[in-house]
Amino acid sequence: MDIKPALVKELRERTGAGMMECKKALVETKGDIDAAAEFLRKAGAAKADKKSSRIAAEGRIAIRSDEKTGRHVVLEVNSETDFVAKDDNFRAFVERVADIILAQRPASVEALMQSSAGGKTLEDLRLELVTKVGENISVRRFDVVESRGNVGAYVHGTRIGVLVDIEGGSPDLARDLAMQVASLAPRYVSNDDVPKDVVAKEREIIAAQTAEEKKPPEILAKMIEGKLRKFLDEITLTGQVFVKDDKKRVRDLLSQNKATVKGFRRYVGEGIEKKSADFAKEVEAIAQGSQSR
Repeated sequence: MDIKPALVKELRERTGAGMMECKKALVETKGDIDAAAEFLRKAGAAKADKKSSRIAAEGRIAIRSDEKTGRHVVLEVNSETDFVAKDDNFRAFVERVADIILAQRPASVEALMQSSAGGKTLEDLRLELVTKVGENISVRRFDVVESRGNVGAYVHGTRIGVLVDIEGGSPDLARDLAMQVASLAPRYVSNDDVPKDVVAKEREIIAAQTAEEKKPPEILAKMIEGKLRKFLDEITLTGQVFVKDDKKRVRDLLSQNKATVKGFRRYVGEGIEKKSADFAKEVEAIAQGSQSR
């Protein structure tokens, strides 16, 4: 089977495996990149899948909150170029969109674009902006969190936005957790939220990785469960090591503050894809800096 070099390159960036291993995996899976990534993990040639870390090349993620109503909005708007993403007209449009969502809470992006905005629809304003800047503008998605608890908000640059809703604790704790989610990108709040099929698939992968180990079955079973616990800690917010204190896990922090996490929203731009910088390290550095002040 003819495997295109671009596909091999994408799999390598996604898994960290070598070029030859990636090509072999793609041949084995007939060019299915998701199956190839799993094949490499089972063979022990790849680390965890990195596809969720891709970011938008251009655009802006914004967050707006109204403490009086307990309403919080996270929004993504895309542009074609970085030049337009930094343009004041584009920024003003994004702010206008966020304000309308906060005030009207439309049911969908389609309904949002038909919302009234000073005698015109938001879609009219978008088309006017497209004409002015000379490139396409897209309101991709938004989410609304309604809560009377502590909601932490954090935007990293213009491309990662997080809302974390907690019960108990404090506003400072909620913001710390928002930075945690921005940095380490948990997929779920706790082990209870991880789907059974995800756990089963990971156990299968770990079992394949340890199949060649010459150890008694009971030792292998303990190894598998230990690696599975590590995996769950990495993908759940409560299981992760706290970015501002590596001697604590988030679950310990929550227990100390008598708080629980009700949920979170994490937006990473999904426009034109390109290889991302290490945003986790950037956010962690900011978190450490805020702690030292």
